[in-house]
Parts: sequence; C-alpha cells; structure tokens
Amino acid sequence: MNRDQVKGRMEEAKGKVKEVAGQATDNHSLEAKGRVQKNAGDLQADYGDAKEQVKDALHRRH
Repeated sequence: MNRDQVKGRMEEAKGKVKEVAGQATDNHSLEAKGRVQKNAGDLQADYGDAKEQVKDALHRRH
C-alpha cells in the first residue's frame, strides 16, 4: 500500500464522518464539505491504486 492509498482512504473516511454529521445536524454546509472531502479522498486512493497496479505490472515483466 502506498502513501496515496493511505491518505486517500483517510480523507475518504473523514469526509464521510463530516457528511453524516452534517446530515444528522441538518447542516447542509458541513454535509457538502464532507461529500467533497470524501470524493477527493476517493480520487487520491484510486490514483494510489493505479500506481500500485503499474508498479506490479512492471515487476511482473522482469
């Protein structure tokens, strides 16, 4: 697991917490910020996943 995967998953989790807290308190701003943070974390984790796949593919070739 690389740094982008870890950081992305952490941001995704923090964003989900904010999103749920915003829903529970009817705070639309917090909910939206959480959704954005969650999606950004998901993208970073996906980027990290892609890096790992490339790295694994290169190692299999040698």
